[in-house]
Amino acid sequence: MSELTRGTFPSMMKDPYADATTQPFWDAAAEGRLCAPRCRDCGTFILPPKPFCFTCQGQAFEWVDLPGTGTVYTFTVVRHPLSAQLADVVPYVSGVIELDGTQGAGARLLLNITDADPESIKIGDQVRVWFDQVSDTLPLPRAKMA
Repeated sequence: MSELTRGTFPSMMKDPYADATTQPFWDAAAEGRLCAPRCRDCGTFILPPKPFCFTCQGQAFEWVDLPGTGTVYTFTVVRHPLSAQLADVVPYVSGVIELDGTQGAGARLLLNITDADPESIKIGDQVRVWFDQVSDTLPLPRAKMA
């Protein structure tokens, strides 16, 4: 495990284990861009990427760059380490981020919000997505307060 930082949950993964459905997301992440597939039939954004649209069952997607900003939809503050090895990490904030640029389609990501004050974060706070290069092949998306 790499160096532990308070507020940043360490990645246990070192590779994105991408497939044909998710590879475009990871390619963009490697360039520091947040993108998402949008169904060509109904316009729904699908995150995480899946082979079918959950709204219309369409299978044709276009990849769209998003601004990389969003709003805290909900969150939790983790105050107790999942294991003794993670004692230096807590407290940390894990939040569901509603992404800007998805035209109300509700595209959301579950992200570690790395610089949030656990005592003052609230629903509706603005955040920016950033990519933490945790290995040579894994740019892990996280969020920080905007």
